[in-house]
Amino acid sequence: MRFDLITIFPEFFAGPLEHGIVRRAREAGLIEIQVQDLRVFTKDRHRSVDDRPFGGGEGMVLKPEPLFEAVEFLLGDSVGDAAEKRELDSKTSIVLLSAAGKRFTQETARRYANLDRILFLCGRYEGVDERVAEHLATEEVSIGDFVLSGGELPAALIVDAVTRLLPGALGNQASSENESFSLLERAERSETGALHKALSANRGLLDYPHYTRPADFRGWKVPEVLIGGNHAEVAKWRHAQALEKTRRNRPDMLGPDLFGPH
Repeated sequence: MRFDLITIFPEFFAGPLEHGIVRRAREAGLIEIQVQDLRVFTKDRHRSVDDRPFGGGEGMVLKPEPLFEAVEFLLGDSVGDAAEKRELDSKTSIVLLSAAGKRFTQETARRYANLDRILFLCGRYEGVDERVAEHLATEEVSIGDFVLSGGELPAALIVDAVTRLLPGALGNQASSENESFSLLERAERSETGALHKALSANRGLLDYPHYTRPADFRGWKVPEVLIGGNHAEVAKWRHAQALEKTRRNRPDMLGPDLFGPH
C-alpha cells in the first residue's frame, strides 16, 4: 500500500513515521510512504501557497493550483476540470485533512486498509480553497472535534491506524480485531449505544467553505456572493454553507430542530 503526504512541512514526517509498526511495515515492504513538498508546485519567487480569502475575513487560505498540480504529478495524470472531470481509480483515495471533515473512526481505517493508495492533503492556515474539497479530494476527514495547526499530525495518525490493519503488519492479526475501538463500535451498534451517542452530540456547526484567488480555476468559479462586496449577504451565505456542510459531513452535531428533513 502507498501513502502520499502532500505538505508545506515535509520535514515534519521525519520522526513520526520512523518508529514502531509503521517503520517495520516499511522495512518489510508492506507499505510505501512518499512525502511531497507542496511548495515545489508554486510559480512565484516567494513560493506562495496561500492567499487572502474572498469575501473578507481573518487568516489565509491554501490555493487550489499547487494542490491540484501536486496530486496530478503524483498520479501521473490530470484530474480534469469543470468541463470534464476524470474519474479516479476505485482503489485510490485523495483525503483532505480538515476540521470540517467527516470524523475518522476505526471503521474508516478498515475501509482505507482495503485501498491500494491514499494521497493526504495536509491543510494549513485558515482553511483550504473549497474547490479542493469539492473537485480534487474524494473525501474530507477530521480526527476529532478540535482544531490543529495543520493536517500533518492527523495524516501521521491515520497512516499508523491504517498500517496496523494491513495483513502482516502486526504479529497477531487477532490483536487488531480485539482492540478498544473494534469492541466499542460493536457496542455502539446497539440501541443503548446509539441513544447515548445522540444525547452527547455536540450542537455546533462546522466551518464554512473558503475560497481564494484565482476567482476562476479550471472553470470552477468562486461563488458570486463572495465577490459582490455585500457583507450581509456574505455572512448569510457562510452560515447557510456551514449548516449544509455540517448536515453532509457531521449530522451528529445537529439537533433535531436544526437537522430538518432530507
